[in-house]
Amino acid sequence: MSTYILIGFATLVLSALFMFLVLRFAHRKSLYDQIDERKVHTELTPRLGGVGFISAYMFVVLVLTVSGFWNESVNLSFGSVLLAMMLILVFGIWDDLKPLRARYKFGIQCLAALLIVVAGYGFRRLSLPELGWRLELGFIRYPLTILWIVGIINAINLIDGIDGLAGGLSFIILLCYSLIYLYLGDEQAFLLCVLLIAAIGGFLIFNAPVPRAKIFMGDTGSQFLGFFIAIIPFLESSKTESSAISLPFAAGITLIPIFDTFAAIWRRIRDGMKIYEPDRKHTHHKLLALGLNAIKIDLVLYTLQIVVGASIVLSLTVLQKYKTLLVVFAYGLVSVFFTILHFMYFYKTKHTVFPRDKQEIHHVIAGPSPVSKTVDPL
Repeated sequence: MSTYILIGFATLVLSALFMFLVLRFAHRKSLYDQIDERKVHTELTPRLGGVGFISAYMFVVLVLTVSGFWNESVNLSFGSVLLAMMLILVFGIWDDLKPLRARYKFGIQCLAALLIVVAGYGFRRLSLPELGWRLELGFIRYPLTILWIVGIINAINLIDGIDGLAGGLSFIILLCYSLIYLYLGDEQAFLLCVLLIAAIGGFLIFNAPVPRAKIFMGDTGSQFLGFFIAIIPFLESSKTESSAISLPFAAGITLIPIFDTFAAIWRRIRDGMKIYEPDRKHTHHKLLALGLNAIKIDLVLYTLQIVVGASIVLSLTVLQKYKTLLVVFAYGLVSVFFTILHFMYFYKTKHTVFPRDKQEIHHVIAGPSPVSKTVDPL
């Protein structure tokens, strides 16, 4: 364990160093995030943070792989997984430097997901043994796994709208997975999570909303984190003929970004928009409209994520006899939170006069308070 702690600390330091170098490079080359009507920030801020912490993570993983550090008993196919990771990383950087059209991003995500499926990883069955319920997925496991991976990639990407939010939530989600794999005795899966947690820590030093973020993770960071979080449940799949963490529990750990994404899809379909068309009605936008600042929003969603994540972790480890109850609690808590938030936001904004064209939107964005940036409720 001391070796893992040392490697994790080295990853944290390396990530912070890479972040510092990327930050200086971005300022020198004026590589700033675009400011538009759907963004909360109004200052010029680099968006290449993902390059820094992911490069540190990938460097450590590759060094450990080449040095033969990984235990031979582990069945994770590094070739396919690393290739998919590199695909997400390279096109994420491309998108941050020169934004790709939504269809091209979707195609790359599908290709990366396909690499994982071809390697034999994915959800094979849905089951809740305590209720005597078990469903073999058969052929449908392939499209389901691809849909899961692409969905989680975009869920993390969509929730990346406030300083420290996507990085902090991913940190907690990965911590939950690391505890589960530590309990299961899978040292490699545990270490892979810990290394990315450490790398995110190096990023959060520069992304914390105190007083404001110095750099954003960009699509490079959010898509990579989403991809990694999506494939974590599969890390033991080749060993057990099933995913180590089944779909209901994997979804439970990532309920906040999943609910936010489903709400966005429903909202855009309802309003006659394309589902990939951006708006300012996500969870963090609603909390802004209710008067919370970035720090308070982070604290609220971090706390919710910790409670929900702890429930799922306990259900898969020391409190397995209460598994169903804990899972129901996690899903119910998030459902109640999003329902209350919806009605609070609707009540807060129902008498607001909303902008209807880009010129009006620009005028509202230039206003003095975040609340003035709100648009139609969900």
